[in-house]
Amino acid sequence: MDSFLGRYRNLSVLLLLVAGQMMLLAWQIRSSQDVPLIRVWAVAAVTPLARAVEAGRVAAASFFSEYFVWRGAVQENRELKRRLGQLQLRNHFLEAELASAERAQALAQFRARIPSKTLAVRVIGAGAGPEAHTVFIDRGSSDGVMKGMAAITPEGIAGKVIAAYPMSAMVQLITAPGAVAGVVTQKLRLRGALRGTGSGLCLLEHIDSEAPLEPGEWIYTSGADRVFPRGLPAGQVKLVREGRAGREILVEPSGLKTRLDELVIVLDGVHGMLPPPGVPPSDAVSLLPPPPPEPGVGSEPPARGNNGALLTDADRLAERYRRMAEAQGVQLGSKGRVPDFTREPAPAAPNGRSAPPSADGGAPKKQEPPRP
Repeated sequence: MDSFLGRYRNLSVLLLLVAGQMMLLAWQIRSSQDVPLIRVWAVAAVTPLARAVEAGRVAAASFFSEYFVWRGAVQENRELKRRLGQLQLRNHFLEAELASAERAQALAQFRARIPSKTLAVRVIGAGAGPEAHTVFIDRGSSDGVMKGMAAITPEGIAGKVIAAYPMSAMVQLITAPGAVAGVVTQKLRLRGALRGTGSGLCLLEHIDSEAPLEPGEWIYTSGADRVFPRGLPAGQVKLVREGRAGREILVEPSGLKTRLDELVIVLDGVHGMLPPPGVPPSDAVSLLPPPPPEPGVGSEPPARGNNGALLTDADRLAERYRRMAEAQGVQLGSKGRVPDFTREPAPAAPNGRSAPPSADGGAPKKQEPPRP
């Protein structure tokens, strides 16, 4: 550097003098807006640096502000996800409770409708293995459950108890291989046996091969197996086909169409009646309760006519008009004088005769008792 200045000393001094002179001129010369030219140069030289510094400051401030906002949004998002999960779990729990309450109500109505003595139980487990057709219930021999008792649902039969323990029991489903139930067809009252095949359908056996059976016909228990009471729905005919050994009739069990959560164990079975042909088991007629008795009537027996039929309001009104006409000596339906229906008939006297009418033509006056 020293050698450079020593070699170009004159040129360096000249350049410094020229720069100083230009600075002095710039200080003296003013722009059109009365601003010194040196200030214009200084501002023009510093403006890009100021813009870069300001852009860096804005970017840094925006980054940190967005960082803290994003961090708060992440925490809020996590909290909202946690609350959403809790609400979803609660919703699933309430839906399960509502479905359980509806099933319990339907089960209670079903138990009240059938004449057999029953016990409501809950399914707590299933047999191990995909081919196992058994379930475990939460009632056992301490509650009166015994081996061989029938297990049913409001839709139909489900199976029977094959093992009873003190606090639980095992139920074999009707679809299990070897499970059998005595059944009868609804239309022709043909007796047969419903046997499980290990699949979702059962096989109807020991029935007349020439009997006309069509898909959709209902099959009911016959009570011949001494397990299921007579009159319970067993299922519907699903398929009628020709097999190797003759005609095969496949029946879909009605009690196993839905998931088994609750069952009814028949403790003391009572045989019922089969519905008439063409009436499905779910066609129950709901009747309103009888109307309350009228005031003053109480336990009085209903009025009946001469033929023993109950009298309606119209019959009572016609009888009243007939008595009015007879009291006035007019026969209804004949031509002539029209009876006055505003005059009440005379009440019957103690001896069975009517009291004499009053002088004004109205109802007879009440006779006062003789004075002593």
